[in-house]
Amino acid sequence: MIKRILGGLVLLAGLQGVAQAEAVGEVDTTFKLLGPDNKIVVQVFDDPRVGGVSCYLSRAKTGGIKGAVGLAEDTADASVACRQVGEISFREPLRKQEEVFTERSSVFFKRVRVVRMVDSQRNALVYLVYSDRLVDGSPKNSVTAVAVPQSLRIPLR
Repeated sequence: MIKRILGGLVLLAGLQGVAQAEAVGEVDTTFKLLGPDNKIVVQVFDDPRVGGVSCYLSRAKTGGIKGAVGLAEDTADASVACRQVGEISFREPLRKQEEVFTERSSVFFKRVRVVRMVDSQRNALVYLVYSDRLVDGSPKNSVTAVAVPQSLRIPLR
């Protein structure tokens, strides 16, 4: 029982500081006679530690019967575009590299991840999206950057 409680606390601690996405829209890419069509979905999430920065994530979602019941494995195709949408502020000092978003893309062991990296020399925030698996990840990725005004230095831990 204690192991379960400790495991749950570790899981919750790992989720702290990871953003939740909301749907913006979607388009169908392949007609499926049975079940939902294959599609590209667009989601948005706000950087959990940087105020005024939102990231738009597009990715493939597999339809069909497997997609309808949640057993389909989505492809590793994803793209990210982060933009300044307000005045940039830092809630706390940032790590040089930190995962800011993660979402499951198959029933077992596959996730889409967005990592924020700090480019101190250029005073910019760099966001990378990629897909991983327990055994073998994918080299498919996308990157975007948000320039921070020179008058506002990025605080690092």
